[in-house]
Amino acid sequence: MEKKEVGKVTHYFGKIGVAGVRLSDTLKPGDQISIEGAHTNFEQTVESIQIDRNIIPEAGAGQEIGIKVKDRVREGDTVFKVIL
Repeated sequence: MEKKEVGKVTHYFGKIGVAGVRLSDTLKPGDQISIEGAHTNFEQTVESIQIDRNIIPEAGAGQEIGIKVKDRVREGDTVFKVIL
């Protein structure tokens, strides 16, 4: 299993369980990701990606996106794409 950094968490919206992520690479629904930090470490599949509450099919480097996360994340956590 290989991991490639694709972004950093910029914000966490606790009430709705969404992470704001600034991307450094492309990400799309269906991708397996791992979110890691000092107090964070879990994997999940990306269900959907949103920009300004609009669902998009794919996002690329430099874009700020929202993704639903299954656990709490923290600002500065690193998002990796898991390559099986």
